[in-house]
Amino acid sequence: MGKDVIIACDFPNAEKTLAFLDLFQGRKPFVKIGMELFYGAGPDIVRQIKARGHRIFLDLKLHDIPNTVKKAMTVLRDLDVDICNLHAAGTIPMMEAALEGLTRPDGSRPLLIAVTQLTSTDQEALERDLLIEKPMDQVVMHYAMNARKAGLDGVVCSPLEAGKVHEICGADFLTVTPGVRFADGDAGDQKRVMTPAEAKRVGSDYIVVGRPITAAADPVAAYERCMKDFTGEE
Repeated sequence: MGKDVIIACDFPNAEKTLAFLDLFQGRKPFVKIGMELFYGAGPDIVRQIKARGHRIFLDLKLHDIPNTVKKAMTVLRDLDVDICNLHAAGTIPMMEAALEGLTRPDGSRPLLIAVTQLTSTDQEALERDLLIEKPMDQVVMHYAMNARKAGLDGVVCSPLEAGKVHEICGADFLTVTPGVRFADGDAGDQKRVMTPAEAKRVGSDYIVVGRPITAAADPVAAYERCMKDFTGEE
């Protein structure tokens, strides 16, 4: 499995998203469709981007009772995306139900990964807002192990935690890591961040990069810089 950069297409509508992707002229970067775009443009934007030949990470972070999540995943599986996700905090039964719903009659399915803790959450917020007094690292590893037990393919985590997730859950357990910024860029609302080169060094399998690419003066050049730093590809 090769490393890859996933561009977070956090745009409010289809027009801006497709105009952005038009910049890449022949290249088909892996893209993330999150809540803003999915809620703004609907499922059809997934179909349009897929028809253009892009791989898609559908980042909706499902979290509900197991039966509801199972039914939702049954709907999402027909969009033919490559990766779906949910919150590991929803418990092992919820993750197992999601996996069941996501699996098509022929046994195929998108990859399913679990969010451990958001990269905007730091230790202070973990304790103050969530009343979780364990160290962040311990919480993330526990959630990752639960995802592994439930049969999921990997987790969304900070690049700071990617190496240890692999140590605990195995080299084949995917780490998809947001919180990646260029060294000369703005961290924004992310609290736990690394550069693409650092994320590569610590073992991230996929990095998710949004504003450093989408808000760049030259998005294609920013994407190519990410690819070079993270994968070695020009």
